[in-house]
Amino acid sequence: MSKDYSEAKEIAVLEDKNVNESSGVTASRKNAGMFWTHNDSGGGAFIYAFDTKGKRRGVWRVTGAENTDWEDIAIFTKDQNSYLYIGDIGDNDKKRESIIVYRIVEPDVKKEDANATKSKALETDKAEMIRLQYPDGKHDAETLLVHPMTGDIYVVTKTSKSAAAIYKVSNPSVSETNKLVKISDVSVPSIMKGFLTGGAISPDGRRVILCDYFAGFEFVLPANSTKFDDIWKAKPLTVNIGQRQQGEAVCYASDGKAIYSTSEKTPAPLFEVRRITR
Repeated sequence: MSKDYSEAKEIAVLEDKNVNESSGVTASRKNAGMFWTHNDSGGGAFIYAFDTKGKRRGVWRVTGAENTDWEDIAIFTKDQNSYLYIGDIGDNDKKRESIIVYRIVEPDVKKEDANATKSKALETDKAEMIRLQYPDGKHDAETLLVHPMTGDIYVVTKTSKSAAAIYKVSNPSVSETNKLVKISDVSVPSIMKGFLTGGAISPDGRRVILCDYFAGFEFVLPANSTKFDDIWKAKPLTVNIGQRQQGEAVCYASDGKAIYSTSEKTPAPLFEVRRITR
């Protein structure tokens, strides 16, 4: 068990009952103290903003996108612009020839946006479609990671086998299908070692948090390493990220000093785990 974090604390319950399958979560970079989440397959192409008290702050329809099986969301900042990456990467039946990551400009959240409803949702900028294809067949996946410095995209598979697979693409194109490259296998100290349901990279690019239904697992880049992919060689430590009904969403705070998690099903809790400074 990691000693770098405090005990998990439930700090809120998400107010918006339309968020009934919170399958991914990320901390806003543009709107202080806010988060973005979305529902799983069947939930429509919507993203929801909420704050640390769980209060609804608005709902946006992602223009030009469809929700086949949205499983995770990540964030990336470049040239003072912030972008949300939405992972339409689920494939329970392993039928999809390719998977999709939608990239949109992160919306500015205004006070009055809290009045928006799913039937009268706000609209995002038009989404860019990043199409991805595995090099070795079809896989189910629920974890999308975007490196905060390089913008490299990582997809971590979900499997009942002993290890999940990690795939990567750099400088992804929006005009043609991108071939993912397998870079590693990974397993966590849990009963089903590859049954991974969400994840995030810390803002400083030195840590990765992955989760399954029950716990979080953190990988820390060795202090003398300058190559991010060395992180997959590290031994993951278990982090208690809260007693969730069906945990599929986890992220770091915008400053990296805490981990937050939500849950599918309602009521959907928001858990916080604070970093302990040593």
